[in-house]
Amino acid sequence: MLVTNSHIIGTPILSIQSGSTVGTISEPIIDPDTLKIIAFKLTGPLVGSNNILDTRSIREYSQLGMVIDDIDELVSADDVIKISKVLALNFNLIGLKVETKKHSKLGKISGYTLTPDDYTIQQIIVHRPIMKALVDPELTISRKEIVEITDYKVIVKDEEKTLKSRAENEDFIPNFVNPFRKQEVDYNPSETDDD
Repeated sequence: MLVTNSHIIGTPILSIQSGSTVGTISEPIIDPDTLKIIAFKLTGPLVGSNNILDTRSIREYSQLGMVIDDIDELVSADDVIKISKVLALNFNLIGLKVETKKHSKLGKISGYTLTPDDYTIQQIIVHRPIMKALVDPELTISRKEIVEITDYKVIVKDEEKTLKSRAENEDFIPNFVNPFRKQEVDYNPSETDDD
């Protein structure tokens, strides 16, 4: 199951020990090297200075929210070295430009999808420039197509390869008969059923 980033923001964090909501997710912390969410920033009256939830502390993600054992699972920005290093990068995936290796501009990232099991980003959603948006307003690009991520842009494989593979698939001729299409029947009057 894939979840969009818009469904993650505002998700309540539920504590098993207290049986109540601890806070809500305000922002993901994404590691640009692995394209994986390693933690979430939280807001709420119970959060305080420990406002970061490491994704390893999440027991379950459900329709009700994210379940953790206790509020003690929350940490501050300096408690976990990996999280503090990624926070220092100030990386935000939304709004980054997307272009191909041949510098063809595809648009800007407007969203992404992720797997809630390991919080790995699987696809990026690219909002197209005005002229290209007339034909195709959004592109969904798989993480397999991403070549490089910098501070300002995401570089993906060239469109030509993708278009070439699509064209090869268009040559496919199905081997079934459509029952709703009129069939031409070859009728030979010399042949009879009486033979």
